[in-house]
Amino acid sequence: MAYSLIFVLLGLLALGLLYRFRRGRTSARVLENPADYIRSVDIQAFRNLIDPAEEEFLRRNLPPAEFRKIRRERLRAAVEYISCAAQNAAILLRVGEAARSSPEPAVAEEAQKLMDSAIRLRLYALKTMSRLYLGIIFPGWTISSQPVAESYEQVTRQVVRLGLQYPLQGVSAAL
Repeated sequence: MAYSLIFVLLGLLALGLLYRFRRGRTSARVLENPADYIRSVDIQAFRNLIDPAEEEFLRRNLPPAEFRKIRRERLRAAVEYISCAAQNAAILLRVGEAARSSPEPAVAEEAQKLMDSAIRLRLYALKTMSRLYLGIIFPGWTISSQPVAESYEQVTRQVVRLGLQYPLQGVSAAL
């Protein structure tokens, strides 16, 4: 009975994550001024939320019930950061699609790299968000979210490189 309930909950969680992933699609009006739609992500704060050493410090210095409560709050905040990063990746994917049609080969190549990185980031985000939600449900599980932070930083660097060759209307500053 308990296993059935767990599988049903995991299935519902997977459906919810797929819905959020699908809902992240952006409209064509985003291309008019993408910087207006980018949500800032503080990578250092995100890294702090998922830092195993920080978690171990909290585990040692807080009573178990208080630690579980704080850990769930930290994981919810991490989910919010990842959600913003995934939404930004969807916007950058649209920007990359537009830039890929540039007649300049260097711009088209950088745009393709940006698109590849944005897709990778969205996939990492989906995978990591499912792990974080499981960590919220089962507070004893350890969770690794490093690929999301590293992938987001890579996308940011690619936006800067593309912005040197293609007008991005302040997108790199918004990231």
